[in-house]
Amino acid sequence: MVIEIELTLCSIIQGVALYFLVDNARQVVSGHQSAAWPYVITGLLIILLFWSRSLIHTLTLIRWPLEFVHNFFYIACALIEAIAFTRLNDPFMWFVLTALYAIVVWALFVYDMRIVRLRLRDSAGLVGSRLYAMVGADQRLNIAFVIPLIFLFNAGSALAIRARPEFFLHRHGHLILISLQGIGLLIYLASVIRAFIQFVPLILATREEWRTASESGGPSSPA
Repeated sequence: MVIEIELTLCSIIQGVALYFLVDNARQVVSGHQSAAWPYVITGLLIILLFWSRSLIHTLTLIRWPLEFVHNFFYIACALIEAIAFTRLNDPFMWFVLTALYAIVVWALFVYDMRIVRLRLRDSAGLVGSRLYAMVGADQRLNIAFVIPLIFLFNAGSALAIRARPEFFLHRHGHLILISLQGIGLLIYLASVIRAFIQFVPLILATREEWRTASESGGPSSPA
């Protein structure tokens, strides 16, 4: 039940974000604003990344009881996504908002470390311990390196645009920045997909451990 709630919530809020992206992309197309197309593509990558990571979190971390704060972070992320998608023609505000988005995502990763520690305690099986050790390592990598790097790039891009508008806006130098952002997010998405492929057999085996422990009266029980 909890997993169904989590997946439904994630699908709905990312569907809302996608609506704003599609609506503003339509305006970009109808207005023949080719310089904004890289922002549309990057926006789609942001949605795919959020959905992919939330899927991994749901299948690995989420059990009873429902984590309200975790889901509140999801809603906050979707709000910032939607606002950013209304600024496809404003490179400065795009990078400001995506920097803010990185801060909220970083806070989400930090909060979810608490859930990782809970899963390590209540999933004492050999496979479960291995799975959550890998999930914890992935969380720490994102907290210490990946998300701060994304934030610094976005914040630095916003500052560069503000400092040199004649180059980044009038001469379309912002296309270099958005291209780098898109390439970086594409690489990140590829790494997330690869991590998910590695997690899948461990997720299935861990849930089998939960089921076995539940049937035998052990301390762990499936979500």
